[in-house]
Amino acid sequence: SGEDFASIARSRGGSDDPSVKDNGGDLGWFSAFMMLYAFEDACFKANVGDVVGPVRTRYGYHVIKVTGHVSMSKTVPYYL
Repeated sequence: SGEDFASIARSRGGSDDPSVKDNGGDLGWFSAFMMLYAFEDACFKANVGDVVGPVRTRYGYHVIKVTGHVSMSKTVPYYL
C-alpha cells in the first residue's frame, strides 16, 4: 500500500529475523548459490521494484522486495 518496506519489516509482526532491527530487511547484493534456492530463484526471476512472496524456506516465509539487479561482470567477487 505504498508504505516503507523497512518500516514494515521492523514493525511488530513484520519480521521474526533479529537482524532486521539493524538492516531493515536489506540483504544487500548477493549472487547465485549464496541464498537458499527458493529465495534466490524468486529474487532472480522478479523485476526491479517487484514485491514477491510469500516464499517458503526452512527459515519460514519471506516477502521480498527486489530493489535492483547487477550484472555479474560488475560485482565484486565473494570470498569465504
